[in-house]
Amino acid sequence: MSWWLAGAIRAAKKKREYDYAPSEYQSVALVVGVTGIVGNSLAEILPLSDTPGGPWKNADHPITYIQCDVSDPQQTKDHLSKLTDVTHIFYVTWSSQPTEAENCSVNGAMLGNVLEAVIPHAPNLQHICLQTGRKHYIGPFELLGKVEPHEPPFHEDLPRLDAPNFYYVQEDILVEEVKKKEGLTWSVHRPGVIFGFSPSSLMNIIGSLCVYAAICKHEGMKLRIPGTREGREAYLDASDADLIAEHQIWAAVDTYAKNEAFNCSNGDVFKWKHMWKVLTEQFELEYEEFEDDGDSLTLVEMMKDKGEVWDQIVKENGLVPTNLEEVGNFWFADLVLTLGTTLDSMNKSKEYGFVGFRNSKSSFISWIDKMKSYKIVP
Repeated sequence: MSWWLAGAIRAAKKKREYDYAPSEYQSVALVVGVTGIVGNSLAEILPLSDTPGGPWKNADHPITYIQCDVSDPQQTKDHLSKLTDVTHIFYVTWSSQPTEAENCSVNGAMLGNVLEAVIPHAPNLQHICLQTGRKHYIGPFELLGKVEPHEPPFHEDLPRLDAPNFYYVQEDILVEEVKKKEGLTWSVHRPGVIFGFSPSSLMNIIGSLCVYAAICKHEGMKLRIPGTREGREAYLDASDADLIAEHQIWAAVDTYAKNEAFNCSNGDVFKWKHMWKVLTEQFELEYEEFEDDGDSLTLVEMMKDKGEVWDQIVKENGLVPTNLEEVGNFWFADLVLTLGTTLDSMNKSKEYGFVGFRNSKSSFISWIDKMKSYKIVP
């Protein structure tokens, strides 16, 4: 349930009635990355009649999809400079590159292209939300284990790590571009591992685990527990995609959340060894107890020859046609499952007025159900 609808949280409800009275104008959102894991949630939540900052434009037909390569400055200008009625930008996309140096260059340029195309041509532009993530505190993928991360729980005032990071580049670009327009504000949102729905997302761990479980069931195998002992025993948090969308909408329209960076997680903790039981229940499987020998069992290795098996599953169950590489991002799942304890603090968000939360187990189940309902997995 949306946090602003939770009647039990009286302070939040009272604040909504005071701060979020129906507007006389329509807000207009530009969601850059609308097909992604959080962009999908933004597209579903923004048009709702009770969403703060609304009514948002075209609530009956909420999405006008613009296909645009934002890494191309001229194409970005041609397509986005025409959007003169935009009031809020939600930037929730990125491009994966071979090295972090290339990530800095490409992802910095992409954000810069969007802002340079929109800011000068949208006179009513009020706020820009930028989504980054947990790598702000632990470093980029290529440097994990090579650069000393911050000690959890992570809070927003921790200094930047002494390592290249495209999140840092994007934040600097955002702050500088916002200065060019009087009254324009920004916010940065740092989720952890995201639980959500976007079948072809590069970092959709729910989808990858569902595909793995479906293959185990199809082959009549018990679900073997991947990862390391450290990963299974670590305390972790997650970020529900709908919660992230609500967090960004809150920051976009709330007076007290301007020009700040915020962590965004569900507000509880879990261990992966407990989530495996949930996954087996959802797919009616048995799971195999892991050996406490410290060896790592990887999904990449177990799933490397399963492309034809997945093709059979898709055909036999009438699923949306996909190949295994599209829906099973096992390298990312392996990375997440071998991390040690990574927790953030939500104190700053709560102090600034955001009291949303999710039960991570319920979130895990709800996104599995959505993967099934959309016929991505059986």
